[in-house]
Amino acid sequence: MNDPLIDYTLHLADNTLILAQRNSEWCAHGPVLEQDIAITNISLDILGQARNFYQYAAILLGDDATEDTLAFLRDNREFKNCLLVEQENGDWGKTILRQFIFSNYQYLLYEKLQHSKDEQLAAVAAKALKEVTYHLQWSSEWVIRLGDGTDESHQRMMNAIEELWPYVDELFINADYENELLADNIAVDVPSLKNKWIEKITSIFDEATLQIPQNVFAKTGGKQGVHTEKLGYILAEMQFMQRAYPNSVW
Repeated sequence: MNDPLIDYTLHLADNTLILAQRNSEWCAHGPVLEQDIAITNISLDILGQARNFYQYAAILLGDDATEDTLAFLRDNREFKNCLLVEQENGDWGKTILRQFIFSNYQYLLYEKLQHSKDEQLAAVAAKALKEVTYHLQWSSEWVIRLGDGTDESHQRMMNAIEELWPYVDELFINADYENELLADNIAVDVPSLKNKWIEKITSIFDEATLQIPQNVFAKTGGKQGVHTEKLGYILAEMQFMQRAYPNSVW
């Protein structure tokens, strides 16, 4: 492929598709009905973002590419999502923390991306920013509720932090395709987002009586197509129908 704009658009699409797929696993399994509906609606919001990015990537690619072929017919190494979003849901606390980490990042990303010189990317970001604002508020409130709740809920949040924090730094490391688009003001320079991201994390963690880990070894590679085995399981389930019954329609 070797087109930085296509790679970047796919990266944005893959992040949202894989997180939507993960969150959707909570459908009918949420702790209470209201929150079951909330996490499912967040999944649908994020899936809508994925569709918009894939539709644009398909136009850029041509050759009969569609949002469906990009979602269902690409292999593990072709996906460019960050490792964070493919991590297992675990308990409710881990899912909430993953959403908070990502929504905080995504809010700052879209805030900048809505001013991209690429009009299509800018439009998707501007529309999605309204949704992400709610996702960030919702997940923030849950982090505080669980972190400053019972001894058990606090410990579960501490466990979630320990499990997920190795995947944080990748969010703030530019891939080659991002660096190539910076000069034209198309992509967002993600390292520049980290200070504000930390400020928000610190504010919420203080209320939640949680601590940010220090000196954690960073696990990276997803943005370049090197993933954990967990992505393979997600794709096996998500892509089964399309691969087993090619070109099927409802």
